[in-house]
Amino acid sequence: MKSTRIILKSGKDQSLRKYHPWVFSGAIKKIKGNTPAEGDIVEVYDNKDEFLGKGHYQKGTIAIRILSFKEVAIDSIFWKTKIEEACNLRKMLGLLHSTETNVFRLINAEGDGLPGLIVDYYNGFGVIQLHSVGMYRNLAFIAEAIKETLGESLTGLYNKSVLTLPYKADIEKENYYLYGDVSGNEVKEHDLLFKVNWEEGQKTGFYVDQRENRYMVKQLAKDRKVLNLFGYTGGFSVYALAGDCERVDTLDSSAKAIELADQNVELNFTEKHKHKGIVADAFSFLKEMKDDYGLIVLDPPAFAKHNNVLSNALQGYKRLNRLAMEKIAQGGVLFTFSCSQVVSTENFRKMVFAASASAGRNVKVLYQLTQPADHPISIFHPEGEYLKGLVLQIN
Repeated sequence: MKSTRIILKSGKDQSLRKYHPWVFSGAIKKIKGNTPAEGDIVEVYDNKDEFLGKGHYQKGTIAIRILSFKEVAIDSIFWKTKIEEACNLRKMLGLLHSTETNVFRLINAEGDGLPGLIVDYYNGFGVIQLHSVGMYRNLAFIAEAIKETLGESLTGLYNKSVLTLPYKADIEKENYYLYGDVSGNEVKEHDLLFKVNWEEGQKTGFYVDQRENRYMVKQLAKDRKVLNLFGYTGGFSVYALAGDCERVDTLDSSAKAIELADQNVELNFTEKHKHKGIVADAFSFLKEMKDDYGLIVLDPPAFAKHNNVLSNALQGYKRLNRLAMEKIAQGGVLFTFSCSQVVSTENFRKMVFAASASAGRNVKVLYQLTQPADHPISIFHPEGEYLKGLVLQIN
């Protein structure tokens, strides 16, 4: 069957020549051959009919996600090769077969040359999130390649893509086990234990991208009263207790999340009185709270997922950070994050500067944080650096 060719407008080929993996719909001049269905493999050419790459076609602003800049077949061998490369990186990082950490990101979309595919590893169990119809249509190849590559290191696979697949896609969406079942959902990170609910939890069940930042909280929490806002299942709180904090309060708007946070504390510590779970709105709590917290963690959900709401999102981040800066104890440490891809590092820093000026506190930057190495960022795809964080001392 003859392949579909996507011809780009003159001058719209430069990003692909620099190996950026996205083709925007506005860059397309014409389509040669059959009109592609969503998820089809298409070949991309410049206006002079020179091959540029091939990838998954999709409806929307991003029209093509490039899988290869070479003229190769996108077949079972392709999937096996790419997934082996991703797994080998995790071996090199000391994560696969680690005795102290068995939860990490196995495949990180564009960062591993597989745009639209996320796989997180939970003590032998792989949780898959598909973000494109193209990946959905190749799920059988992907699952088989993961099984072949990991062998006995893999006990099961779960497809959790109902909320991540394009909502207008004409496909049947459901979360289900590809193979294996849940015999245990307890994982270990830096020798600390956590229960994970990948069926009902946010993302794939656990925020694996904050692993090293949680460890830094452990290093700075000693003898401090800690507040973990948007605390979800208590990851930062467990590390604060491991760092011998005076006490830690975990706050989240979800009662289920706080229940799991309490369980995670009980898994690791007998001194349960040092932890308190609070179901409340973060903004309201900050306005009313006393100024005796010596360490505050602000890890909110993404306030902006699209550029058209960026300005409002930055105002929300600014208000949140200003409140925390106003209330934190003298000499306190503030961990502040944004996981919004559309919020650039520059915008994030400007927002923190504005919040600091508005709060009228003397603020020092101690550390600049990002996602860990198992969430690699392609040098050609800077948008992959979605997690931004700062550790600040507030005087």
